[in-house]
This record gives sequence, C-alpha cells and structure tokens, in this order.
Amino acid sequence: MNTTRLWNTRVETDADITAVHAVNTAAFDTPAEADLVDALRADPAWIDGLSMVAVTDDDTVIGHALITRCHIGEVPALCLAPCAVLPGYRRTGAGSAAIRAVLDAARARGERWVTVLGHPTYYPRFGFGRASRYGIGLGIEVPDEALMVLSLDPDDVPPAGTIRHPAPFGI
Repeated sequence: MNTTRLWNTRVETDADITAVHAVNTAAFDTPAEADLVDALRADPAWIDGLSMVAVTDDDTVIGHALITRCHIGEVPALCLAPCAVLPGYRRTGAGSAAIRAVLDAARARGERWVTVLGHPTYYPRFGFGRASRYGIGLGIEVPDEALMVLSLDPDDVPPAGTIRHPAPFGI
C-alpha cells in the first residue's frame, strides 16, 4: 500500500493503548519504542491530548505520533518521539498526518517549541531545523543534522541549552 491519501487522525484513547503498542512494536526492530510509550504514559511528562493516532476508515489504528514534555535548559519545551506506522502503511501519508495533528494540538495548547531526534531529510517537511543553530544540544553525542527544533510560532526563537528528556528516554 504505497498510495498517499488523506488520513483520519484523532487523540489516542485508553481503548487504543494495545493498538498503539502493536504499531510501535511492528514499526521498529525492537520493542524499545513501544515500551517507551508505555513508560511515558506513567511519567509526569505525559500530556493528555498529545498522543495522536492515524486510523483507517473503520477506525483501525495504523499510525502514531507522541509529544511529551521536555526542557531546553530550564525552559519547558516538547519532544516528538516516537512516531510509527504499521509497515504495510508506510509511504501513504499516515505518519505525516499523525505528526501534523499532534503538532497542531500542541500549537493549540499554546506550546512554544518541539524538539526531535530523527531523520534529517524527513522532519524538515514539518518545519524542523537544526537545533545547533540556536545553541541547543543533547547530553549525548548525536549527528548535528539529526537533532532538530521547531518553533510553533515562527516569530518565537527557541532558547539555547541542553535538552532534558523525560526519565524513560534514558538520556
């Protein structure tokens, strides 16, 4: 299934927890990301309404994007991770739909910045750019082009500092 289409997205509900776990398990080589989502649900960094799913017309969960609280230095920010799509639905726009929906929800809440550690040719389509441009780093060594930040208000410059992820990330 490699046809781009418009996907329905919605906030994850308690009834979706098993399906979200299955999507993240199927999307990655190990269950680490699925376990991370489960651990984040129990962490103070979890923000209700910022876990989005992409669903088929019959409401089957096939994609997921999660944003949780992090900090840039001492300033509250957000972290986009993980993002996952069932293998049979990759390259259909389902992942992009879930990411756009969760970014829109964060913007609607008045949040300011979102960080991501991810593929440097994928995330710029959503407005992410190199975090190092703003003096933002991570406490571990990562490729400069993979650590990115997005200002949810284009006129709002992110603060410099080291990103502090929630404890379940182990960073």
